[in-house]
Parts: sequence; structure tokens; C-alpha cells
Amino acid sequence: NHAQNKEAPCDVFTHANEQLCEGNDAGLFVTAWMGVLEISTGTFTYVNAGHNPPLLKRAGGSFEWLKSRAGFVLAGMEGVRYRENVMQLYPGDCLYLYTDGVTEATDSREQLFGEERLLNEIVWAYQTGGRARRYFGRKHDIILLYSKGPRYYFDLKSTGEVRPGGRSNHMKKHVDPDGRVYRSIRSGGKIYTYYDDEPVYPGDVWDDVSHLQQKDPQRTGYDTQKPMRLLERVIHCSTRPGDLVMDLFAGSGTSLATALQLGRPFVGADNSPLSLYTVRRRLAGAPVEYMAQPSQGEPQVEVRGWVGIGYYEVEMAGYQVESGVSARSFVGLDALDSWALGYMRGGAFCPMAAEYRSRTAPALGLRLRLPVLTGAPVLRVGDVLGRFFYYELDEGGMGI
Repeated sequence: NHAQNKEAPCDVFTHANEQLCEGNDAGLFVTAWMGVLEISTGTFTYVNAGHNPPLLKRAGGSFEWLKSRAGFVLAGMEGVRYRENVMQLYPGDCLYLYTDGVTEATDSREQLFGEERLLNEIVWAYQTGGRARRYFGRKHDIILLYSKGPRYYFDLKSTGEVRPGGRSNHMKKHVDPDGRVYRSIRSGGKIYTYYDDEPVYPGDVWDDVSHLQQKDPQRTGYDTQKPMRLLERVIHCSTRPGDLVMDLFAGSGTSLATALQLGRPFVGADNSPLSLYTVRRRLAGAPVEYMAQPSQGEPQVEVRGWVGIGYYEVEMAGYQVESGVSARSFVGLDALDSWALGYMRGGAFCPMAAEYRSRTAPALGLRLRLPVLTGAPVLRVGDVLGRFFYYELDEGGMGI
């Protein structure tokens, strides 16, 4: 409100600080940066409350940090007065603001992660998606590459690709005695030669990796899913075979599926039950151990079974979610997304036979065969709400 009333930036921060300090018993704080541009004159007035400085690029010039003495963080202490800075912006100048994010994260010794560990800001640019009419189309994501310290693993050669059709540029084209096509350019008194069949290595703008198309077989239906080719590049350049890949925001499981494909062990985590639901289905059949809190609910499950010679044969006969759990109404087994049979081993469920729905095979198989082993057979069911339930089967009547 103070900013909308056109108060000076220093006064806006002073008022904001006083309000944030009220009742701040936990000692929380926030860094902030604010500026006001007078368009008619180019006069730019700004104030900094403990935030990283922005980047300034003068027209036709290089980038430089817009450094000034930063004020105290907001909510850190009552009675703080903030000082304004004034500068002149000219046509063509650009000012880049950003969140401090990882660079100001601290470790157990309260040491900042720091800007020196930010190696790259990679722009992943793609052409898919809708067209905007009131602004430029938002067709890129930002990938930040950090290192823990000055010594880190990075393998650029693993990301090289031979582009179909060779190189397309302004350099002169030649053919050597062996029939290989190459390009050359003279610069600074030297001749530089580039063969068309040699790998091309990406820079910090990746425009050669497409977003997932609507009918791409990789699609799982998870909103934030990324293509495996993108994660292949990330994992290849930053890990050796056998290195551990960890994704603590696993989502659709693309990083986990890619790590599995590239022979890297992996650990994934996510607080969404739909993520676990998607990852289970995507990694079905892989030697993966899952850990999750038990789902809440009491769906109606009906199975029928028979004991054969050396095996159990079980048929899925019915699955109904509880009333009021979902606004959607389900018919028959529509709410059931997967089911599996197995045994408990060491406190964990070990599936030995399973059926999953998929885009290519949406129909769910209704019969499973389980070998007779030590212990009671266990049924696991997963529904379209991302829930999983476990039941011990009665070996006599093969019911729950």
C-alpha cells in the first residue's frame, strides 16, 4: 500500500520493516530490493535491504554489478532507516533482478553457499506450447548449475552430439582427401578447422532439446514432466557411471528413470502421493525400494483366489473408493490403477506379480499368478487418487 501511494522507496521499506517486526518471535527475516524509474527523465531511485545486487548492462556495454551499501534485512530489527541510491538509466540500458535463493543458503556452520559456486545459468529454450498475444511467449526454463566447492566433476565431452546435416554456418566448406566435410575460418592470423562429423558441444543456451509433445510415449500425465533427453545431458555431464543421482523433488520420476537407464543408482523423494503413484508405475519391474506413509482410507476391495500346484491364482473382482473421497464417480474398476501380489520380507512388501494401467495398455489385467512361498500372500492395490493399500490374503478362501 505504501508503494501504491507513491511514497519514497526508503519510506516503503521503513514501514514494511516495522510491520514485519511485529510479533516476529521466531526471528524470521527477508531480503528485498526495490527501485522506482522516472520514465520521462531516466532517474532511477532504489533501496536495498540485504539483497544481492542486480546486474546492470549499459547499452552496447558489458555486465556489471550495481553495487551499493546494502541496508539491514527486513524484519531483522525495529527502528531501521533505509537509505536511497539514485542513478541515471539511458535508452538501451538493462537491469537484471533475481532472487538470492541457493546462493544465500547456509550450511550447519552458518556459512553462505555463495555466488562463486554458481557455475552456469542455462536457458532451456523450446518451441512447443501455446502462443501468447499480450506478451512474448514463455518458452524457456532456467537451469542453475552449482558446485559444492572448487573441485567438482564435469564432463563436457559426454554431451557432444553430431548434428544431422552437418554444421550450418557462414564458414567456408571443404572436403578433405578422405571425403570428410569440414569448415574453416581465418581469425587473428590463424585458420580454425571444424569437421561436420565431429560432435558439437552445447553452450548455456539449449535449444536442441524439445519439450514433450502431446502424444509423446514418455508422457505420464504429470504436469511438470521433463523429457528424458534433457536429464540425460544433465546426468551425463555431472556424474560418472555408478555415481548416485538424487532428486528430492522427483515429480514424474524423469530423473530417476534416466538414472536407471544410464546405470546410475538413484534416490528420489517427493511430498506428493501422486508423484509416488506416477514413479511406481513408471519404474514398474525395476529393482526399486519404496518408502511411504500408509494411505488413509477404507476402500471396498474384493478378490477371489484359488490354490494350484505350487501357485496361487487371484482374480480382482471389485474396487470402490469411499463415499465423499472424490468428486468424480467411478464405474466398476475404473478407480483401480494397479494391483500386485507378493510377500512381506524384512518389513517391506516384495511384489512378484503386478498389473498396471498405461497409456498404451489402459485395460487392467484382472488375474495374477503368485508362486507359493513361505509366509502369507499379500495384496497391494493402488488407485487413481495416488493411494496404496495392503491386505494379507486368507490362504484358505483366498479372500482379504
